[in-house]
Amino acid sequence: MAQSKARAKTTSHRPDWSKQATAYQDRSAAADQKPAADAGVLLRIIRLAMRHRVRVAFAVGATIAAAFFQLMIPPLLGASVDNALGLLRGGQVAAEAARAALLQAALLLLGASILRGIFTLLHNYNGEAIGHLLAYDLRLAFYGKLQNLSFSFHDRVHTGELITRGMLDLDGVRMFVNTGLLRLVLLTVLIGFGAYMLISTDILLGVLSLSFVPFVAWRSSSARLKLRTLWLHLQNRMANLGQIMDENLTGIRVVRAFGAEPYEIEKYDVASEEAMTVAEERIKTRVSSTTVMSYAYFIAMGLVLWVGGLQVLEGTMTVGTLTVFLTFITILQAPVRQLGLLVNSIARASTCGSRLFTILDLEPTIGDRENAQPIAVTEGCVRFEDVSFAYSGEGSLPVLRGVSFEVKRGKTLGIVGPPGSGKSTIAHLLPRYYDPSGGSITVDGQDIRDVTLESLRQTVRVVQQDTFLFTASLENNIAYGDPWADDGMIEDAASVAQIDGFVGLLPNGYETLVGERGVSLSGGQKQRVAIARAAMLRSAVLIFDDSTAAIDAETEQRIRESLKPHMANCASIIISHRLGALRHADEIVFLEAGQIVERGTHETLIAEGGRYAALFALQNRDGDAESTMQGAAE
Repeated sequence: MAQSKARAKTTSHRPDWSKQATAYQDRSAAADQKPAADAGVLLRIIRLAMRHRVRVAFAVGATIAAAFFQLMIPPLLGASVDNALGLLRGGQVAAEAARAALLQAALLLLGASILRGIFTLLHNYNGEAIGHLLAYDLRLAFYGKLQNLSFSFHDRVHTGELITRGMLDLDGVRMFVNTGLLRLVLLTVLIGFGAYMLISTDILLGVLSLSFVPFVAWRSSSARLKLRTLWLHLQNRMANLGQIMDENLTGIRVVRAFGAEPYEIEKYDVASEEAMTVAEERIKTRVSSTTVMSYAYFIAMGLVLWVGGLQVLEGTMTVGTLTVFLTFITILQAPVRQLGLLVNSIARASTCGSRLFTILDLEPTIGDRENAQPIAVTEGCVRFEDVSFAYSGEGSLPVLRGVSFEVKRGKTLGIVGPPGSGKSTIAHLLPRYYDPSGGSITVDGQDIRDVTLESLRQTVRVVQQDTFLFTASLENNIAYGDPWADDGMIEDAASVAQIDGFVGLLPNGYETLVGERGVSLSGGQKQRVAIARAAMLRSAVLIFDDSTAAIDAETEQRIRESLKPHMANCASIIISHRLGALRHADEIVFLEAGQIVERGTHETLIAEGGRYAALFALQNRDGDAESTMQGAAE
């Protein structure tokens, strides 16, 4: 009984992965606006491809030439058949003439086939080349757009979703040039000129030869609409898979620590099965459409063979002329079979292009205003005046309410408060990661919304608690803000951050490669690298957002002493939950529920006996207890 209850309890707390997959889809849909019309998307792709006009002209010309030489094959083959029959039936003179004509037709047929092959090769090569050039342009534009979009966008759109759009969707757009646009040109030329040739030869057989085309066009249009919807669903499912994998790999240590591998596999399996279901439906739609179109093609061929055969028996048509009609239909067989691929390519391009262009057309919510000027720093005075802020989203509560303070050059402001009080939000507002909902933020009297973002973010540097290190050498991570910094500048910054000691122990010193997210370094070492990265740039405003949380108190004190010369020339804001890091601050503000409830120096706040004093006493008591335990252990 107890085991049954335990199992029931475990089952009741197991995640519903289908609901979680739906949550991923809802989040990925946050990046979508109303999808653009198919024609508009396809025209936009064509306009982008036309940036490479010479290659496009060459590819289209090669496609038309390949179609032209392919259309030469039926009449040449028909002439060969008639000449061969003449060779069998005629006398000696007729036979000699027929033999010469047969040889001539054979050589022309061989030449036309060779030229068709050459131009088909050129058509395919240039089509692929244009597609890859288009993908190159879009890839750079997409990546550049992601660099410029505001934090509010990245807050609500998953990284895996963006990676999917930048890879799978972009590939769908790339393939449209060769498998869609040029194939459409080829089919149009074949059917257009072929129809003229056949109808001018025999109206009835010409109409029968082309009788399958209207049906194929109708079937293709209806299939395209369904395939477009299925492509959209499939891309969303693939985006879900990317999101799940991205989160799993990012949090792989948490997964291993809690033994959650079976749950993660089940979650991925559910999402994969949903993607497989949509993929199977898409394949069924495409194959059924192609099959029906092939049936229509063979029915048309049968009708031509029957009616044309009767005319041959009646003597109103030569066998060679009938051969022309049958050969033309045979030539159309491959394009007709490829109509399914053509429809699939158009549907995929319109869907993928719509999803890709949705991102490319977004405008950052944070950007330079018209006539924005570079910031001019004189006194280096930072001022918050009655600043309020709430994150975007329905039902979002204010994070900051009426916050005001001032920090001058050479002065330090300390910010402390419980979790969720708005401390880190202040660090995000000053470099304009977000704009305040109310009030103003100025540097030397200049509203930060009126200056250029580039100059503002060169003026304001933020050292965050969650340090990110790139997969590069240690010196490249330190010099990330100034890649042209010399070795002396890098070493000085490392000395300020107190990392020069352990750098000497690394196998290759400053050239040592640190892994993804800096996994080869401890938390404290990564934070010191981030401090060195900021210290090297000599900014006018420096913000430490709990950036020494993983550093021991002794090392933190040495870093503070090393930073004194730099902090004497900038306005400094230190956000910390450890009050010992704020004792030296010229002013300390205590935030609670987004409002400043206490402010003053360390000594005056202790004397007031308020929240700050209570928190300081609690931390000191915990620190004394920890010291006592360490002493007993020793």
